[in-house]
Amino acid sequence: MSRRLANVTLDNLDDLPRRCRQCVFWELDPVGGERAVQAGDPGLEKEAWISGTLLDWGSCGKIVYVDGVAAGFVLYAPPLYVPRSIAFPTSPVSSDAVLLMTAHIIPEFSGGGLGRMLVQGVAKDLTRRGVRAIEAFGDLKWEQPSCLMPAEYLLSVGFKTVRPHLRFPRLRLELKTAVSWREDVEVALERLLGSMSPERALRPV
Repeated sequence: MSRRLANVTLDNLDDLPRRCRQCVFWELDPVGGERAVQAGDPGLEKEAWISGTLLDWGSCGKIVYVDGVAAGFVLYAPPLYVPRSIAFPTSPVSSDAVLLMTAHIIPEFSGGGLGRMLVQGVAKDLTRRGVRAIEAFGDLKWEQPSCLMPAEYLLSVGFKTVRPHLRFPRLRLELKTAVSWREDVEVALERLLGSMSPERALRPV
């Protein structure tokens, strides 16, 4: 079984699950998102967001493939590029952090460590780019697939709560503590993330 990570681009955007491909929960503010849905073009808005973020900032997502089949993905970007982030009671995201927006593992591929692989891929990418931390809004009452990730999962892979909330805590994973800039990035991050619990994983989100 072969597994590989690829950056999200306009060429492979259609490999995302249809529901996620058409979702602009994070990419637009609440009013803009509702307007896009009513106009029937959220997919175009998603494409425009990916295109603009790639041009302005760089890689903003990863897809994991298993034997050539897209099995899951993750999206991330600085809070400036994520209008929805300011709508949360525990906002704003710290100025030195990138927001882990959402992630999803196709149910038939769950339990195989792909969630861990995605988080590692994001951490390695951002560390190479000089980012100090990753933050995310977790859902303490997560019960079914949604645009938010379970807070329980984020805590299990090393995130710490920096702004508590009864429903939507803001969590943070420090990258500066994971890597001495003199050390090999791969080795240092493997040390940090190697203790991540098996994927009770990203139950689909």
